[in-house]
Amino acid sequence: MYEWLQDYQRLEDEITYLEHNLLRSKNELKRWVHGDLAKYKLTADSEGAKLEERIEVIEYELAHKMNDLHDLKNLILKFKGIEQKIIYGKYIEDKTLEQVAADLGYSAQYIYAKHAQIKRLLTFNTI
Repeated sequence: MYEWLQDYQRLEDEITYLEHNLLRSKNELKRWVHGDLAKYKLTADSEGAKLEERIEVIEYELAHKMNDLHDLKNLILKFKGIEQKIIYGKYIEDKTLEQVAADLGYSAQYIYAKHAQIKRLLTFNTI
């Protein structure tokens, strides 16, 4: 029912991992260039020599995933239903339900009730 939310969360997780992997790889490259491993000579087949290529690949993949996430956000914003707007506000924008209610012009009580219905549906559909 809300596959887009799962897709969005999966993409966010993949981006988080790629960012972590990129940081680790850049830190490792610094060790080979300026740090404790700089005294060792690199061969063409060594892991240190391949780091720059690996960083390039990670940056390329990260850029594409971020574009996919941006495109998915734009798609989600086109959805018209109140349920989608509640989910978007709560789980994509990390807003409180009170903030979502204010943004949408509904009472907080109404949004809480709708959110409870949505959660029951999400729980039911994942069982």
